[in-house]
Amino acid sequence: MANTWVMVDVEADGPSPGLYSMIELGAVIVEDGCARTFYSNLQPISDDYIHDALAVTGHTREDTMSFKDPCDAMIEFDQWLKENIKGRPMFVSDNNGFDWQFVNYYFWKFLRRNPFGHSSTNLSSIYKGLKCDTFANFKHLRKTRHTHNPVDDAKGNAEAMLTILAEMRQNKKS
Repeated sequence: MANTWVMVDVEADGPSPGLYSMIELGAVIVEDGCARTFYSNLQPISDDYIHDALAVTGHTREDTMSFKDPCDAMIEFDQWLKENIKGRPMFVSDNNGFDWQFVNYYFWKFLRRNPFGHSSTNLSSIYKGLKCDTFANFKHLRKTRHTHNPVDDAKGNAEAMLTILAEMRQNKKS
């Protein structure tokens, strides 16, 4: 069975899971059209939050208190992965140091396992390697505008990854 890339984006009300909360989760299967998407909002798991971090999302703390139970959200994400992927899901994101820590923490906290396993991939690092330039930036390859809606942002990153993968295939042929 083939592995499938899943582009993930998280919005949170602070910089660290457990101390702060993931409040939105978006994912896109990296494939032509980027049509298979997942979205959930999640109630906070901590009383602490950073106003400026939350403000980026356009939600208030009061809004987040009516969001989905985080355990239910993670069960739904796990089910979506199972329904949409044959083989192993491969976690990739623009800033996997941030997104991965929240998704991994929440899967382990609520499901006692992580369907992505123990690793993740950083889209920016893939592009830097392709260009042999540690300062290269892939963001001009996005088609969908970066809005801080996690599905929009994951979709834009998935579009960029498809362009990067196409260039890698072309380079292999050369």
